[in-house]
Amino acid sequence: MDSNHNRNQVMPLDLGWVMRARVNRSAVERRITSLPARRSIKKEWQAAWFLRAITCLDLTTLAGDDTPGRVRRLCAKAIQPLRPDMLTALGISDQKIHVGAVCVYPSRVRDAVEALKGTDIPVASVATGFPAGQTPLPQRIAEIEQAIEAGAREIDVVITRTHVLTGNWQALYDEVRQFRETCGDSAHMKTILATGDLATLKQVYQASLVAMMAGSDFIKTSTGKESVNATLEFGLVMARAIREYWERTGYQVGFKPAGGLSKAKQTLAWQAMMKEELGVDWLMPDLFRIGASGLLTDLERQLYHYITGHYAARHHMPMG
Repeated sequence: MDSNHNRNQVMPLDLGWVMRARVNRSAVERRITSLPARRSIKKEWQAAWFLRAITCLDLTTLAGDDTPGRVRRLCAKAIQPLRPDMLTALGISDQKIHVGAVCVYPSRVRDAVEALKGTDIPVASVATGFPAGQTPLPQRIAEIEQAIEAGAREIDVVITRTHVLTGNWQALYDEVRQFRETCGDSAHMKTILATGDLATLKQVYQASLVAMMAGSDFIKTSTGKESVNATLEFGLVMARAIREYWERTGYQVGFKPAGGLSKAKQTLAWQAMMKEELGVDWLMPDLFRIGASGLLTDLERQLYHYITGHYAARHHMPMG
């Protein structure tokens, strides 16, 4: 996640700012309906946006039956997400197209690091009692340390949702700050808010502000394990919090929608929102990531359709 912008720093908790937060739900819903529909993005632009989405993917496997072999196959796909003949047909065979990161459980970090050796693709690891965040704090901090020791350069942490639901912003700030201090200079930190578990859009906005004040490099919608995952409404509220934080502090914080994103056309709405709300910097992998496992297959199918005029069967686009 090397970038041209200054890395976010730990700020003092500004409770006044957090308590003043207001979110108008009907205005949020109106804004979402105004996002460009897939039809309004012309075909060659669609192809370019799909390619950009591939470079922003956190290619993820977080299954109970993950094996070293599955992780190796995922990493091979991360290094070469599109077949050489497709790159040639798109006129970009000279460009290195690869995903933004590979995201795995701490116990699989070493496998991924080994498989990605010689590339500049970072390994991201979930930590801190993913997905529920209910394990004791020392254990959650030890997980971050273990993942970094194994070679993870990005850590996706989960918060204690109770702190948000009860409005205990100090406790949330203290927790996220400890996670950030544990990451130190060794790893960038993405803070998962688990928006589907939070009660209101206002709480999502407040939790976003607190997570950024505590030093998060990215804020992320979901673990992918909640009943409601990334929605554009949650995303807009988080993007607006990022914008306000940027305007007030000068620090650019990244954004990662995750969970429930499996169709290429969904990425267009997210990319359009990032561009319109935050600007073109948030279309690049150092400030925008998409957490997904099956999405790459559909992005490939859509690009194949753009090149050939027809869809390839899914088994021609294997994940490994």
